[in-house]
Amino acid sequence: MIFRLIDRIILFSGKTIRWLTTLLVGIMCMDVIFRYIFNFSKTWIIDLEWWIFSVLFLIGASYTLRQDKHVRVDVYYAKLSEYRQAWINLIGTIFLLFPWSILIIIKSWNYAMNSWMIREGSPDPGGLPGRYIIKLMICIGFILLLLQGLNLIRENIQTVKKSWK
Repeated sequence: MIFRLIDRIILFSGKTIRWLTTLLVGIMCMDVIFRYIFNFSKTWIIDLEWWIFSVLFLIGASYTLRQDKHVRVDVYYAKLSEYRQAWINLIGTIFLLFPWSILIIIKSWNYAMNSWMIREGSPDPGGLPGRYIIKLMICIGFILLLLQGLNLIRENIQTVKKSWK
């Protein structure tokens, strides 16, 4: 039950943020046209571009992991049996993904809350207010990554059990 809920959350977040890519391309094209043809640019537009890119990267990481599309060195991994791949995934998730995700969640929570308490905005004149929102996305992105890690552990344990039979 909980694993299906996690899967739905990850799928929803992935399918939702993919539309941000189209929005980001549109904003960047307009920015380039305005900057080079009309010699006009605003700081808030540049801030918006990196905000959207940040959300794409942070929230999209869990969806990318779910789809098994993260970059990895497949020279040896691809030649291994499904059983051994499952063990590598289990070890990597438990000893690398979990500890680093937990550490980043803890640190980024404090980072975002400190930013929120001072109502941090862009340091540049004319930039976007509410920089704490994007800092909170770091925490949210790694929470989603951690949740997807739980699903990954369950899937790989099932693969290992299936190979034992």
